[in-house]
Amino acid sequence: MAADPLRWRLLGELAHSDRRVRELVALVGQPQNLVSYHLGRLRASGLVVARRSSFDGRDTYYRLDLGRCGQALAEAGAAVHPALRLAPAPPAPPLKGGPVLFLCTGNSARSQVAEAMVRVRAEGRVPAFSAGSQPKPLHPDAERVMAARGIEMAGQRSKHFSVFAGRRFSHVITLCDRVREVSPDFPGRPAYIHWSVPDPAASAGKQEDTHPGFESMAAELETRIGFWLATVGSAHTHVQEVS
Repeated sequence: MAADPLRWRLLGELAHSDRRVRELVALVGQPQNLVSYHLGRLRASGLVVARRSSFDGRDTYYRLDLGRCGQALAEAGAAVHPALRLAPAPPAPPLKGGPVLFLCTGNSARSQVAEAMVRVRAEGRVPAFSAGSQPKPLHPDAERVMAARGIEMAGQRSKHFSVFAGRRFSHVITLCDRVREVSPDFPGRPAYIHWSVPDPAASAGKQEDTHPGFESMAAELETRIGFWLATVGSAHTHVQEVS
C-alpha cells in the first residue's frame, strides 16, 4: 500500500491531521478522482478510516490509523527476516513543548479530556488548555471516564475560546468538525491539527453508569495524544492549513 508515491503522500498528510478529500487534493496537487481512488485502496487495507462530518453530513473526514500502521510495519519486517522484527521503542526523552490549545464546541468533554490527558501524560512539560465556541458545564461522564483512568479533572472549567484571543500556542487542535469551521486564527503561526472525534454526549442517555460513547472518546484521545506527544519538539510538527 505505501509503495505507491501518491498513497505515501496521503499517508504522510493524514499522519498529521484528519482531512477531507478536497483538502488532500490541494495538498498533493492531484485530481480528485485519483485521490479518491487511492483513499479507497487505503481504506480497504485498514490503514485509513473514514468518518462522516458532524458539521456537514455530506462531507467525510479521513484519518490514519497509526496503531494499524505500526502493526503492519512490524509484520512486514518480520516477514522479510526475523532480525527485522521491530523492537519496542526506547523510552522517550523528557518532553518539553510549547502550549497546546484543544477546541470543541461545548468544551464539556472532548477538549477537557484532552487537556487533562496531556497535563498528566506530559507531566506538566507541555502546557495544555481547552475552550469551546459554545461552552457548557463539564459533563459528569467525562469526569467519570477520566477518574477510571486515575486522572482527576477537579479545577477544570468550561470557557469560550475568546478567553485566549491574542495568546500564542505551538499547536491548536480542533476535536470537533463544527468548531473547526469557526475557530479563530491565533498569532505566532501555530500548527493547526484536526481530529474528527464524535461528540460522546450526542447519544448519551441518563443512566448512572458512564455512557459507552465517553469511553470510546477517551480511548481514541488516549491513542491520538500518545502518538502526538511523540512528535512534540520534533522538526515535523508544523501542519499546513488548507481552506
